[in-house]
Amino acid sequence: MRTASVMRETRETRVRLELNLDGTGKARVKTGVGFFDHMLDAMCRFGRIDLELTCAGDLDVDAHHTVEDTGICIGTAIRDALGDRMGIRRVAHSYVPMDESLAFAALDMSNRSMFVLDSPLPDIMIGGMSAQLAEEFFRAVCASAGLTLHMRVDGRNAHHMIEALFKAFGRALDDAKEIDPRVAGEIPSTKGTL
Repeated sequence: MRTASVMRETRETRVRLELNLDGTGKARVKTGVGFFDHMLDAMCRFGRIDLELTCAGDLDVDAHHTVEDTGICIGTAIRDALGDRMGIRRVAHSYVPMDESLAFAALDMSNRSMFVLDSPLPDIMIGGMSAQLAEEFFRAVCASAGLTLHMRVDGRNAHHMIEALFKAFGRALDDAKEIDPRVAGEIPSTKGTL
């Protein structure tokens, strides 16, 4: 089992989590931001990762620190659980529709951090969270996990657009983290290291 535990405490947030990359998609998440909890649950279900997470953040300011620090911790847990990344598929992509919305995620577990969102997200609030914080979450995950992630989404309903992004990321993550028996015992890189 590829698992990790992370605890992060700052003046703005206190995050604790347990992550299992080889799970079944079970999430027990409590951040104080209902919409964000819903998105994390969707990501875990589509990514087949188990996640237990609590975050106490300065929600009296807004949800920014809660969302970003949760992303940092999830990224750190993914990095730790992957270990040397030996035998993983490494690269994957996913299209996920949600009603009128369609999201795309292309992921490389390259140990190099890069995040590109090729679609502007609407500047509206959804369940106590700015829709634009989705971008901050994915950027934080990529920076902490050493992931390259390109995303795109089309749609009209912001809830659907963001949920499709979280599901597409989860689905690509599920494929990329899988152990490929054809490359067992090898690092999937022409360099021989990631």
